Amino acid sequence: MALFSGLSEKLNHIFSKLTKRGRLTELEIKTAMREVRIALLEADVNINVVKDFVSKVSERAVGQEILKSLSPTEQVIKIVNEELIALMGGENSRLAVSPSPPTVIMMAGLQGAGKTTLAGKLALSLKKQNKKPLLVACDVYRPAAINQLKIVGEKAGCTVFEKGQGDPVRIAAEGVAHAKSFGFDTVIIDTAGRLQIDENLMRELEEIKAKVSPDEILLVLDAMTGQVAVEVADTFNKRLEVTGLVLTKLDGDTRGGATLSVKAVTGKPVKFCSVGEKLGDLEPFYPDRMANRILGMGDVLTLIEKAQEAVTEEEARKMEKKFRENSFTLDDYLTQFETMKKMGGIKDVLGMLPGFGGMGKLKIKEEDIDEKKIEKMKAIIQSMTLKERQNPNIINSSRKQRIAKGSGTEVQDVNRLLKQFEQTKQMMKQMKNNKNFRF
Repeated sequence: MALFSGLSEKLNHIFSKLTKRGRLTELEIKTAMREVRIALLEADVNINVVKDFVSKVSERAVGQEILKSLSPTEQVIKIVNEELIALMGGENSRLAVSPSPPTVIMMAGLQGAGKTTLAGKLALSLKKQNKKPLLVACDVYRPAAINQLKIVGEKAGCTVFEKGQGDPVRIAAEGVAHAKSFGFDTVIIDTAGRLQIDENLMRELEEIKAKVSPDEILLVLDAMTGQVAVEVADTFNKRLEVTGLVLTKLDGDTRGGATLSVKAVTGKPVKFCSVGEKLGDLEPFYPDRMANRILGMGDVLTLIEKAQEAVTEEEARKMEKKFRENSFTLDDYLTQFETMKKMGGIKDVLGMLPGFGGMGKLKIKEEDIDEKKIEKMKAIIQSMTLKERQNPNIINSSRKQRIAKGSGTEVQDVNRLLKQFEQTKQMMKQMKNNKNFRF
């Protein structure tokens, strides 16, 4: 995730300087907090939020308990982590569920924030939780908006209710009635957006709200717009009293200021974050996990959840058995690449491991992680015969030349893959005697 990479590096640099000093003085802590303030402002965090955050951290960090601690830097980092969590809402905020179905979720936001796609992502997420969502097309102005919702609905395997380019208030009401009649337990209303906030848009959204009494009003915000997203959130909230926020494009090259500012400014929780273009790239927002990512402490819980989605329990047991019996083949190696892809790619996976980048000691640069190299390795394995995949020892010089030609690579690429595979097998061999090891 590109989000916060710059902020993480700066915080890492600030705290690494403190680590070298052992015991800390009040002046050293205040100097570090000034640097933290600059880092947050450069990350496009709201200036009032920055002032409040730094004030709270400083007040706690200069206490006698911290100054006399044997590991004051760790205590300061712990305080920063706790205040970041509090800043972003403290805990995960779940969707409301109506006691009498259907639960009505109204999506709002400006055009271009990714609202329609987000509606499809949310529908898919709810479907995975054994819900039966109905998508309702109320964006009747934007060209092809209804067709776009149909496409994402089809991909998500969810029904779309539409009445063409009619009255959006009436369509919303009819959509809810349709859901009640046909047993849908959740309604997701995709409303119209504009390039900027205007009175007609807000009045229409207020009328839809009055007509269907939604259980949730989710405001979709483009994280890449920075403080503009915060201003948009504040305006929408004052008119609609939104219940939650969804941040899109968190996988983009953005400084992340909206993520750290929006809860403090609006008082409304971030409920979801979109981290990619695929329909499955929607995550519940956990402030503690996001704070850990910012400080380079990893996000193991999200990693486990992604792994559970990508690999069935039976597949996991089979792979663990192969690891323990040292019967890991190139076919299994290929399967691991596919699993990594399902989990978002190697960059995302490494970004969730403690110690990689940010505050971690295990530094891996962006240029060292090349997804194209993974595709090249997959092509090499796919150019081998079944016998070669099962027993790489038979791959001699002539076979290597054939494999390289078939995969559009060089012989040295084939050699590199075989060497990495053997290193992986050796690592698995060392791990098989570890009783605590679980795949």
